Amino acid sequence: MFKQLREDIACVKARDPAARSSLEVLLLYPGLRAIRMHRKAYWFYNHKMYFIARWISQRASRKTGIEIHPAVKIGKRFFIDHGTGVVIGETTVIGDDVTVYQGVTLGGTGKDTGKRHPTIGNNVMIGSGAKVLGPLTVGDNSRVAAGAVVLNDIPPNCTATGVPARVVKRDGVRVYDYLDQIHVPDPVAQEISRLGAQIEELRQKINNSEVK
Repeated sequence: MFKQLREDIACVKARDPAARSSLEVLLLYPGLRAIRMHRKAYWFYNHKMYFIARWISQRASRKTGIEIHPAVKIGKRFFIDHGTGVVIGETTVIGDDVTVYQGVTLGGTGKDTGKRHPTIGNNVMIGSGAKVLGPLTVGDNSRVAAGAVVLNDIPPNCTATGVPARVVKRDGVRVYDYLDQIHVPDPVAQEISRLGAQIEELRQKINNSEVK
């Protein structure tokens, strides 16, 4: 237990430049407190003491602003930075060395049964406000940008952005060219152009039938 606590404190100090001492991290970081309380809740949940497990998880939510279902499986050195508004659903599985920021949701879509929540690989970073929804997988060493909404699997070693999220980098190589703020397609102009092409096609068919 103490070894795990030392690992948790060390990972916070390694990833958060604002962390100045182990004592500060232990006593004042809500993310660490939420994870410590979750591990207790997880133990009770696995021993079928569901009420106590839920009581601990709800108490942690009130004290930290971080809601983690007691059934969630979490690996080593999990770091929740800031943490306010983080929600992690029941069937979520989280690997080792994962970092999530405030406002992240690892949730369901309401359409699935059984495994309803994401599986997060090792060494994954999920930016603030991102939503990862459904029984999908985010591969090892991948990054989910702030505000992204992930609805499909993200392969390993990728960066995903947008709503819905799409992979923009794989193995450090860009796979999607961003549009700048000037050269953005006008959907109204595109639709008018499409309708114009259809009208011209119909006009040609009418002319051909009159000739016959």
